[in-house]
Amino acid sequence: MAEIGTDIGIAKALLEEAQVVAIPTETVYGLAANALSVPAVTRIFTVKNRPQFDPLIVHVPSLARVHAYAEEVPDALRALAERFWPGPLTLLLKKRAIIPDLVTSGLDTVGIRCPDHALTRQLLETLDFPLAAPSANPFGYVSPVTPQHVNDQLGDRIPYILDGGPCRVGIESTIVGVENDQTTIYRMGGLSLEDIEQVVGPVHVQAHSSSNPKAPGQLKSHYAPGKRLILGTIEDLLQQYPAHRSALLTFQADFNSPYQFILSPAGSLTEAAQQLFTALRAFDKMPVDFILAEPVPDEGLGRAINDRLRRAAAVD
Repeated sequence: MAEIGTDIGIAKALLEEAQVVAIPTETVYGLAANALSVPAVTRIFTVKNRPQFDPLIVHVPSLARVHAYAEEVPDALRALAERFWPGPLTLLLKKRAIIPDLVTSGLDTVGIRCPDHALTRQLLETLDFPLAAPSANPFGYVSPVTPQHVNDQLGDRIPYILDGGPCRVGIESTIVGVENDQTTIYRMGGLSLEDIEQVVGPVHVQAHSSSNPKAPGQLKSHYAPGKRLILGTIEDLLQQYPAHRSALLTFQADFNSPYQFILSPAGSLTEAAQQLFTALRAFDKMPVDFILAEPVPDEGLGRAINDRLRRAAAVD
């Protein structure tokens, strides 16, 4: 298994040797490597068994560093970065040639963000290159929100996990770009639509699922647990699937089932987001065949939670 620790020096040395290291962020744990090194980035795809048509997000310590890797930052995106960085916001920008095509899956745009985690930002400040870092889990599976989640899935494939404790947001960043002069959301995430619109006004949401993604995290089937997940109304689903073979994922409701996970008894979408991936992992250890899940209120962080549930339920 991988070594788990808080030594930035160890992580830095490994990254400078073109190795991959798991790093904490406020959203989920990332599988990081030198974003400017094709051999290092190739290791990310190999470790995750990730298809190379799915682009990666590049992590930087500050807005000032973006200009080395992107040709320009449109005014609306700059305003968002100035308001929400460090934080769960990824900007989709026209890339400079220094960013390898492997990182962007051949696209001329690159997703860049500044994570809101002190340990990882300290690490980024010590490096003379940015870090490409998708979630630190096998491709298509539930994203990790603790060091142990990473070790359980990838511990035999990576040398080091930088331990930053549990992730406080729990779902991936919101990806925002500008298309046809309109601010556009490509993936719902830890920054809500409402927060974004308070800064830049109305935005276009293009967070559709795709087999040919224009941005990271747009694949139709993703974030999936090991059991089949069916999305709908719990009461209706229990009429179709046997209760003794089904686990229940609810927002607030308690069905008094031995195999259930209530995301937030208090009705907090923030708490529900924090708990989502932990819940999906917990079901894999339960003696059930199905996960019956209900959507949460489709507002604020609920939009991102529902997006992850729909993709976890998708069957190719």
